[in-house]
Amino acid sequence: MAFEAKAELLNAMEKRLSEMITAADMTRVLVAMSDELAGYDLIKTAQEDGTDDLLDAYMAAMRIQGRSAKTLERYTYIIRRMMTAVQTTTRRITVYHLRSYLSAEKARGISDRTIEGMRQVFSAYFNWLQREGLIEKNPTANLGTVRYAKKEKDIYSETDTEKLKFLSKSLRDRAIVLFLASTGCRISEMTQLNRADVNLNSLECKVLGKGNKERTVYLTPVAGMVLRDYLDTREDDMEALFVGKRRERLTPHGVRAMLTVLAERAGVDHVHPHKFRRTLATNLIRHGMPIQEVAAILGHDKLDTTMQYVVLDKTDIKNAYRKYA
Repeated sequence: MAFEAKAELLNAMEKRLSEMITAADMTRVLVAMSDELAGYDLIKTAQEDGTDDLLDAYMAAMRIQGRSAKTLERYTYIIRRMMTAVQTTTRRITVYHLRSYLSAEKARGISDRTIEGMRQVFSAYFNWLQREGLIEKNPTANLGTVRYAKKEKDIYSETDTEKLKFLSKSLRDRAIVLFLASTGCRISEMTQLNRADVNLNSLECKVLGKGNKERTVYLTPVAGMVLRDYLDTREDDMEALFVGKRRERLTPHGVRAMLTVLAERAGVDHVHPHKFRRTLATNLIRHGMPIQEVAAILGHDKLDTTMQYVVLDKTDIKNAYRKYA
């Protein structure tokens, strides 16, 4: 058995080397390999085909657990990109493959924060495979976290919000700004809403968030009034809450494009939809709302996640220190 495995290995190497080096050099290489292998017993293992069913199994499990399509798409892209780069299958990947890949990504100019995000995806994937008994050794077990500089996040000031509201080009744009500011919805959640999801009498809205979890968010009286005015001007029969110029459902890309133009007109820096969530969370906490209730509004399962949205004011911290120190 060992003899047959050695012979097969040498034949395979001959085929591969025939297009790379001269016949004389190939002969010398094969003789040297044969001499070196003389003291080893070789066993040919079953070869895997080109498919990798483990990734499909993992994605199926995540889909059953309620992970969003966007999350599944991101995980699939990150894992497949890595596997293409290391040129092997999931069962054969080692920590050395992963370190080499992440090192190459860093050399390519990818930020440490993004690389840490990749590492977390790999860790989740291989941890699941090991728990399911599909792999014996977890290649991420000794893959340490990637440290990155955490930038101090900011929120919209009251002046910023007023500028964005009153310098909006249309009633629809003003309604979008007020809706995001008062509900703290994710942009994907807002663009999926239909008119029937909003109760303008009770100023409440049913939102389907991550993991298909439904929650209730609330509108301020002003936001409700502007939204009602916007809907009253609509002459289409579209069910979507917000529509574009062509009377189709407004997309996240369309909202971001609108906010970019509005930011330039209003002279407000770093305008993006998620900043409204952070601003709402911070303001609610500052006004005394319990963090558990803030988490419910934002759709967070963990309070730690909500705390990451809260931007502490240095003046508030200083005053609190003077009070309690």
